Amino acid sequence: MIGYVTLGTNDYDRAGKFYDALFSVIDVSRLWSSEGRAGWGPAHNQPSLCIVPAFDGKAASVGNGVMVALIMKSTDDVDAMHAKAMELGAKDEGKPGPRGEHGFYGGYFRDPDGNKLTAYVRGS
Repeated sequence: MIGYVTLGTNDYDRAGKFYDALFSVIDVSRLWSSEGRAGWGPAHNQPSLCIVPAFDGKAASVGNGVMVALIMKSTDDVDAMHAKAMELGAKDEGKPGPRGEHGFYGGYFRDPDGNKLTAYVRGS
């Protein structure tokens, strides 16, 4: 069910070097890197760990920049998950739609406690 996890960073170069070296121990390399963000995993269709700056522009800290990503089977499922979250009182953090490269389609929300989640599906 978990597709990827993001961890906030205030020093992209340092974090990138750290995770490049750390994941080399298990023969996992960087899958992508773009605009101060990067992700590691065995393949694009497998769970991965990503580093990102905090979305709100504040300094990343434990929890700020952290998000749980829930992999869906289709864009219809992404839409349905986001709609259900809104119905249940979640806060919209980004309506469902295409994002970036590789056919990524996601919708973002915060649960009633403020935890950030995304429902997503990735194309190619």
